[in-house]
Amino acid sequence: MPAKSRFFVTILSFLLPVLLWSLISYVPWLWHPKVEISDPGAVAYFKQGMLVDTELFDKETLKQEASGKALPEGRPANPIYLPAPHEVVVAFYTAFTTEPKRRSEKWLHESLWQSIQVIFWGFFLSSLVGVPLGILAGTYDFFSRLFEPFIEFFRYLPAPVFGALAVAILGIHEAPKIAIIFIGTFFQQVLIVSNTTRKLDPSLLEAAQTLGANNKALLLKVVIPGILPDLYRDLRILLGWAWTYLIVAELIGASSGITWFITQQARYKNFDNVFAAIMIIGIIGLTTDLILAALSKRIFPWQRNAAGA
Repeated sequence: MPAKSRFFVTILSFLLPVLLWSLISYVPWLWHPKVEISDPGAVAYFKQGMLVDTELFDKETLKQEASGKALPEGRPANPIYLPAPHEVVVAFYTAFTTEPKRRSEKWLHESLWQSIQVIFWGFFLSSLVGVPLGILAGTYDFFSRLFEPFIEFFRYLPAPVFGALAVAILGIHEAPKIAIIFIGTFFQQVLIVSNTTRKLDPSLLEAAQTLGANNKALLLKVVIPGILPDLYRDLRILLGWAWTYLIVAELIGASSGITWFITQQARYKNFDNVFAAIMIIGIIGLTTDLILAALSKRIFPWQRNAAGA
């Protein structure tokens, strides 16, 4: 596809869900299962601004009409858990500018910063150990036989099941959350990196051996430089996995982070804030990936030239 067409389709991928959301929110006859009461009429338990099911509203209207009393009035509305796009945009802004109403609540940026730190340390420690093990397992048959069978077994164990154990060992603060991110990404990381390492062109190794390279030189000067672009791409994907484990990780130990913010806002039925917090996670994740993708073009310019050719 031409560059302009690719850009247009990319924008369209975001506009289509927003368009569907807007249609559901703003077109009354499309899907509005509730009625927002504007005038309760003679119905004692109806209150202004109250949301009731359409069937209940119609039933009460017929009842009051039959008895000759004042009829209730209302407009079609969606459930409280589905705010309109403009309400989420307003909440997105006010979450950063308006002080929380309750002492137990935190600013959105404070919760977000705590989550980012958990993601960073969990993924950093996972990569610090997992990447070297993956390269060794993908390069040498000895390390492959030593590490991969147990890792293949362990990767099927859900990371959340270690939550109670992590709290017992590491306490109730941020350490067990970091541990869950580590467990959730480490074992997958070793296997993915080892598989990427095995895809290295064997002719490069043969050429280096012909020139007299020993095992250490093969590893440091052929294998690692040869897999760097693919390794970089793997880490970008694995970073997304770390975000998926964040929600589970923040449910253990001390209550903090973006998950706690979402839980608190949902508890008080501030679903516009819930949607805003969910969207900021997606925005940060996508922005981070785009930045890493742009950096890869500078770090590995030969990949871009090869793709163009």
